[in-house]
Amino acid sequence: MIGIVGAGAFGTALAVALGREGRAVTLWARDGAHVAEMARTRANAGRLPGVAFPDSITVTAGIADLKQAEAVLLSLPMQALRGFLQHNPGLNGQPLVACCKGVDLLTLKGPTALIAAACPNSVTAILTGPSFAADIARGLPTALTLASADGEALQHLLSTPTLRLYRTTDVIGAELGGALKNVIAIAAGVVMGAGLGDSARAALMTRGYAEMVRLAQALGARAETLAGLSGFGDLVLTCTSAQSRNFRFGQALGAGQGFDPTVTVEGAATAKAVHNMAKSMDIDMPITSMIAALIDNQITLPQAITALLTRPLKQE
Repeated sequence: MIGIVGAGAFGTALAVALGREGRAVTLWARDGAHVAEMARTRANAGRLPGVAFPDSITVTAGIADLKQAEAVLLSLPMQALRGFLQHNPGLNGQPLVACCKGVDLLTLKGPTALIAAACPNSVTAILTGPSFAADIARGLPTALTLASADGEALQHLLSTPTLRLYRTTDVIGAELGGALKNVIAIAAGVVMGAGLGDSARAALMTRGYAEMVRLAQALGARAETLAGLSGFGDLVLTCTSAQSRNFRFGQALGAGQGFDPTVTVEGAATAKAVHNMAKSMDIDMPITSMIAALIDNQITLPQAITALLTRPLKQE
């Protein structure tokens, strides 16, 4: 049995993709009423409309029901992961796979470091890369990165004919690729919302990718990891599609419009955390710093655009 913590769109999509292959999946949600509704309708209409649950999916509000899982996928918002782990120490000892992207605001740690600190007896991994929940749930071809010190068994356990997992041992690179691309996706949305055009977006993505590599290498990641699915691949997807919540959030910022506060935008908190991290390490990340300041209302949109356009001319 495979356990999945978090019945949001992505957690539900993973449950459906694995369950469709006949694998037993237990999907946990903290809200008992939500669990009862999913059990009754055999769907998660609020998060993944139009997708029916395969028979092999069981839904539960009891974390103890995951104790027998071969692996537990933690599909929670990044800023909720640390609190969940602190309140549920019973998962210690099982393989735990993070399915979130970001940097914890309080500790400035990535998801696998949080898992390792809370559950030192567990094998840790992160599943990340260019994917939208709706595509995974519909069985459309998707490729992701599974990063772990030794993830071969997990790779075979979690792969399906349409969900292909590529393995790497560069956990830091995979984590940072997934986290940092969300910040750049917000910036890409700002560019498009402000009406600056596709050429400006392409330039921003290119310079944003350079920022991603610069910080990742300084923290011990391999540049080639950032050039793969978990970095460049995810960057392209989230900077060019309105399915991306980070892109839509940035688009609203650029257009001077409000954004639904109930929608999780991982890049907003990550921008602040990474700005603080980069500042302490004396690493130049102008796009990330601009987004962090813009979100905190420390600068206006015209000031942010001017700051980027007046950067010193230099060799690429």
